[in-house]
Amino acid sequence: MRGFICLTAHPDGCEKNVVDQIEYVKSKGPIAGPKKVLVIGASTGFGLASRITAAFGSEAATIGVFFEKPPAEGKTATPGWYNSAAFQKHAEAAGLYAKSINGDAFSNEVKQKTIDLIKADLGQIDLVIYSLASPVRQHPVTGVLHRSVLKPVGNAYTNKTVDFHTGIVSSITIEPCNEEDIVNTVAVMGGEDWEMWIDAMLAADVLAPNALTLAYSYIGPSLTEAVYRKGTIGRAKDHLEATSFKIADKLKSIHGNAFVSVNKALVTQASSAIPVIPLYISLLYKVMKKEGNHEGCIEQIQRLFKDRLYSNHEISVDEKGRIRIDDWEMKETVQKQVSELWPQATTESLPSIGDLKGYKYEFLSLFGFGLDGIDYSVDVDENLPITGLV
Repeated sequence: MRGFICLTAHPDGCEKNVVDQIEYVKSKGPIAGPKKVLVIGASTGFGLASRITAAFGSEAATIGVFFEKPPAEGKTATPGWYNSAAFQKHAEAAGLYAKSINGDAFSNEVKQKTIDLIKADLGQIDLVIYSLASPVRQHPVTGVLHRSVLKPVGNAYTNKTVDFHTGIVSSITIEPCNEEDIVNTVAVMGGEDWEMWIDAMLAADVLAPNALTLAYSYIGPSLTEAVYRKGTIGRAKDHLEATSFKIADKLKSIHGNAFVSVNKALVTQASSAIPVIPLYISLLYKVMKKEGNHEGCIEQIQRLFKDRLYSNHEISVDEKGRIRIDDWEMKETVQKQVSELWPQATTESLPSIGDLKGYKYEFLSLFGFGLDGIDYSVDVDENLPITGLV
């Protein structure tokens, strides 16, 4: 471990993770959903869950774009590499079309390579999922390398956080950003690249009539808004959400549409890096599991596809045009309980009032560790190829 990153990944554990998600989607029955799907950011988290839901819920042909490191001498691959290898294996076994491109999705080269693959194999795409989670972006036009930051806007912010490895609850102060930080964070995590993808696909005529595109966002409660929704990352999400309307206008020519789905707080590599959020999630998980409405990535995305995007009803949105699949998290009863627990959270009390154990389990499982049914004492071959790599 180094901070919020695990330096190794377990191929069998990652496969178990993928198989569990596939089985969940199959258990929920078919979805009258998309048939040809592009997922940009397809190897972990919501992007991986979207690819699995499309493939095993709707029998969709899928193309995945991601940037993962293959295994090297003395090093395992990144978890997304093993996830993608496992997805490919099970998609092929199910007779589903699946191919992947490993490279920088921000680059013009990867966009063109993806378009060429769509033209050659699928013709047109009816759903584009945009789910990139990168801390840096080299701008394809200017060549500038932008780095995102996680900082409040305006004033320094002090609150509690937890080191989920040790369980120690402490106070943290985050200094405010400058204007350049906001510009860089918006450049990396805003909507510009999503729009570039759709522009390129429209120009190449690889979007089917009535095509949908979807990006993922997060709002969260007032507890976390200084560091999240009202911080630099929130400015980027504002830009992403505003971009959805620009894209929707462009897609009118093919009777398509663009949406942002606001998702629930979940344990991801990205969320683990944001101070305050791990403590909030550990309290949230405790409350939602008690209420019986806790969801992980796959449960959330399966519900999004089945109940919102492809339900034969008009897609319901909030006053800002966003799909709210965070509705269960943001229920008043849930947020009231979390707010009441927050001041009580200490190193001593958190194991009982929060779900630190669940947080740690979710974090380790991102890398293929800690999963039931895997014998971690057995040697494994870390040199797994992704068979559908183009």
